[in-house]
Amino acid sequence: MAMMHPRHLAQFNVARIRCPLDDPRMAEFVDNVDRVNKLAEQVEGFVWRLQDASGHAMNMTVYGDPTLLPNLTLWESPQALERFVWQTLHGRFYRRREDWFEPMATPLVMWWVSAGTRPAMAEGVKRRDHLIAHGPSEQAFGWESLPEAQLWRTQRGVKIAGAPHAAVAAV
Repeated sequence: MAMMHPRHLAQFNVARIRCPLDDPRMAEFVDNVDRVNKLAEQVEGFVWRLQDASGHAMNMTVYGDPTLLPNLTLWESPQALERFVWQTLHGRFYRRREDWFEPMATPLVMWWVSAGTRPAMAEGVKRRDHLIAHGPSEQAFGWESLPEAQLWRTQRGVKIAGAPHAAVAAV
């Protein structure tokens, strides 16, 4: 049985799409969103994710910009989030992110919430803006502020170059 934690790790990220979601160049990403979301929900340590009636957050607008896709999730620990990000099918898509998304200087922010809290997307926006304006703090931070998180140090820059469909095979 997993140990209960009095707090959860919230993570909010945004990604600017290179093409409209209905563009054929986005099909591989769009066609696998539900698959990756279902996988997240099965990973030990997953708590919650923001979604609308469609079952994902791709229809939600953030920063008033329809080209930005938001993602807001809660995890029991940094290690649970890292396992999902880097060691599952999600990692294969992450490594190909530049196929579908424009590079961004600060796409991710994390912060601690009390267990049972479900932050709104507006809080994620506020925390990301705080991180950009003031740097890492208790209010808003990135992977580098989590000493127990180690996988990001070696996995973050790894890309799958020119790997079309093999990159998204099942784990």
